[in-house]
Amino acid sequence: MRQTFTLKQKTAQLFHILFPILVTQIGLYAMNFADVTMSGHASAEDLAGVAIGSSVWVPVFTGISGILLALTPIVAQHLGAGRHKQIPYYVIQSVYLAIAIALLVLLFGSLGLHNFLMRMKLDENVRRIAYHYLIALSCGIIPLFIYHVLRCFIDALGQTKVTMLITLAALPINVLFNYLLIYGRFGFPKLGGVGAGYATAITYWFCCFIAFFVVHRFHHFSRFQIFRRFYRVSFSAWKELLKTGVPIGFAIFFETSIFAAVTLLMSQFSTATIAAHQSAINFASLLYMLPLSVSMALTIAVGFEVGAQRYRDAKQYSFLGIGMAVAAAVVTSLFLYFFRSEVAAMYTDNRYVLLLTKHFLLYAIFFQFSDAIAAPIQGALRGYKDVNAAFVASLLSYWLIGLPVGYILANFTSAQAFGYWIGLITGLAAGAFFLSFRLLFIQKNMMAKKETEEV
Repeated sequence: MRQTFTLKQKTAQLFHILFPILVTQIGLYAMNFADVTMSGHASAEDLAGVAIGSSVWVPVFTGISGILLALTPIVAQHLGAGRHKQIPYYVIQSVYLAIAIALLVLLFGSLGLHNFLMRMKLDENVRRIAYHYLIALSCGIIPLFIYHVLRCFIDALGQTKVTMLITLAALPINVLFNYLLIYGRFGFPKLGGVGAGYATAITYWFCCFIAFFVVHRFHHFSRFQIFRRFYRVSFSAWKELLKTGVPIGFAIFFETSIFAAVTLLMSQFSTATIAAHQSAINFASLLYMLPLSVSMALTIAVGFEVGAQRYRDAKQYSFLGIGMAVAAAVVTSLFLYFFRSEVAAMYTDNRYVLLLTKHFLLYAIFFQFSDAIAAPIQGALRGYKDVNAAFVASLLSYWLIGLPVGYILANFTSAQAFGYWIGLITGLAAGAFFLSFRLLFIQKNMMAKKETEEV
């Protein structure tokens, strides 16, 4: 990261940060994409089982990884302020916290997963696949969370190309083990959708090992001596991380869990409907990597400028990022409209599931513009370390507006399963509206504070 003076320089630097993040996010999501699509070609039951398993795991992972995202603005602001000696301390404390959280997830999962799935109205074979998929995936939870911390550290330094290369190296490993374990090739057991869980766990271990090697051996990171000294566990540091991270985690959890909740509510419909819904959500979520990547890039850029008390530059980065995301939304919307048949065909050979998927993808077009506004704003607010607004917005817009609207439309109108998607669109739009005003408020206050200090 370096100081910029013109809009051209800011555009170049933001794109320099953004592009590797985008490739990384697409690569990470491509792993889930591969799990779903390759399971779908095993059988409709495997696709539905992995869909249910993913719907349980994704909000848990994204919510908890959101807590660990607190490290990014903390490191970015210390970097911007020149407080380099504080960085390794917070990285190590974040690693400790990540391990503690991972152990809690494993504990609660072992106690409650079976009963949770039993409460759902699922075909017995689908339930079995979902359960064992999650058990397999749990083998990689601890290295996944440690990798996430190391990734936050690497990205906060502006070295987003490194995590991009790690992800690109990991993706073929995930696909390879999916192929071997889902279909039982070259003497490996044929595990169906469950094999996708083991393949993903293996990939998590690979990512963690490579990230550790990079941080330890490459000078740009080793100069911080992250693993040269293991500090004592500091609950005061955990408190600071959690104070910033918990609202981020809950905001992300409320956003991602609403999609999971809708998938679970879809269990009242047929297996074909579940499969089609999950296929469309899977691809829409892949497109969401664009605004999400802008969001993550803005957290780094805005956090760096705020740490240096250059609030005008932080404001310019915010609106530059939003503009990029909206422009991308126009392109992705057109792509969805004209190529939805080809997209649906990637997920299934079943004609009925394919037709339903095409219909769901039409609704996914409306997600694009709300996401293009809301996601970058959330990233900018995290750069300011203003995290409570996104938490409140997610709770209100998704759970108190989006889900009730969807439930009513799905159960009391002819919209049926598509009613839930209309509800999601309504919630996303409400969240984008609220967050827009919050960003303007924070920027105005920061500028006023700077002017007061100068006087």
